[in-house]
Order: sequence, then structure tokens, then C-alpha cells
Amino acid sequence: MSIKKLVLLSALTCAFAAQAQVQAAPAVATTSGTLVVVPAFGEVKHANDEATVTFAVEEQDKDRAAATARVNQKMKQGTDTVRREDPQAELKTVGYYTYPVYPEVPDGPRPLAHPAARRIPVGWRVGQYLEVKTRNLQGLPKTVAAAQKILNLNGIDYHLSPELSKRLDDERIAATYRNLNERIASIARAMGRNVGDAVIDTVDFEGSGNYAGGQAEAVPTMMRMTAKRADVAEMPEPSFEPGETTLQMRLVGKVKFR
Repeated sequence: MSIKKLVLLSALTCAFAAQAQVQAAPAVATTSGTLVVVPAFGEVKHANDEATVTFAVEEQDKDRAAATARVNQKMKQGTDTVRREDPQAELKTVGYYTYPVYPEVPDGPRPLAHPAARRIPVGWRVGQYLEVKTRNLQGLPKTVAAAQKILNLNGIDYHLSPELSKRLDDERIAATYRNLNERIASIARAMGRNVGDAVIDTVDFEGSGNYAGGQAEAVPTMMRMTAKRADVAEMPEPSFEPGETTLQMRLVGKVKFR
């Protein structure tokens, strides 16, 4: 075979190989002008620095005035005790109630001889609640133990103080926006684009669009408990763990690639 034919055959072979490679290469969609919706998340955690403690007192007596008098006396004693143990605490009395106690209706097929007797109260139940808001978490067990000599412990709610919540909100916003930029960079790499070509068009910090879920609220560590007053001279201090609160935020950004 002549040299001329060999050169021609080699050129044709290269051309066919190049065409085969072009046909085998997958098509890549253009991303110029693409609008991308990017969700982002942020989270900060902090130990709780405030607690709301609820105390209760309840008395029952055939004489309503006697039950009321005991409740009033115990609430005053309990309030004075809490103020003495924790002078900086904020106190609020709430939920005063008085209602009659009726006799139990016996089970059986035969009705009572006098049905009207069911509506005659056999006694009265009187009670009141005391809410105590404090930041003295270290001294809280001692305060509660002193109050439990008079009042019942109804519940404890640990949370963040308003000042701390505001400071942590700045950190939460910064963490969420930082996550948005990280996700934009990842999306740009996946699209084979330079992150510098991405322009943030919209940032929705409330996640209120149809493409976003509701904003997560703070998740506080909460403890509920009930306790009866022990008739002892010395009340052992209870054990408390304030725990921590997690603040979360969700935002949605619209990013357009040039």
C-alpha cells in the first residue's frame, strides 16, 4: 500500500475515533441563569440560666372558712420562706381556687332514696399556687427544701433568661447564614461552577415560603414533679439538673448562577 493511502487511512481512523468519543460523552446542561433554592440550618446550645418553680398548697375541711384560713396562712409562710432564702427571686401568686367536695355515689342497681342528697357538699377544697422565677440555680435546692416544709413542689421549668436568649439569637443567625454559604459552595461544585458565579437573590430567615417548613423553636430541658410535704424538722435538699436549651433556626435562600 502506498504512503499516500496509509496517510489517508490513518486520518479517517482518527476522525472516526474522535466522532465516537464525542458521541459517547454525556451531554452537560448549561447552568447559566439557573435559580437554586437552598435550605440552611443553624443551631446553638447553652446551659439554662433561669428556672421557674411552682409551689402549691391545698387544704380540705368541712368548714370552708377553716380551709381558706389554713391556705392563706401557709401561703404567707411559704412566700416569706422563699423570699428569705432567695431575695432576688421574682414571686407571683396565681390560681387561687375553692370548690365543694361531694359524697361519692355508691355503685349499684338501686338509686339513692334521696337523690337530692348527692348535691350536698361534705367539705371544701381550697388551694393556691406560687410561681418563683430565679437565676440562683446553685442555691435552688436549698430554697426548695426550705419551702417544702410548708408548700408542695408542683413543677420546675428550666429555660434561658431573656438577655441570654437575645445574645444567643445573634449566634444562631450567624450559624445559619454560615451554613447557607457552605451549602452554596457544595452546590456550585456539584454543578461544575465557580462559587463566585453564585449571587444570593433572596434570604428568608423565617422560612415562610411554600418551600420551607416552620421555624424550630427553642427546645428547653424541662422537669415536672410533684411532692408531698413531709412532717419532718429537716427537709433533705432535692437534686436538680438545669440541663441546656437548644435554639434552632431554618432559612431558605434563592441563589442565581450567572
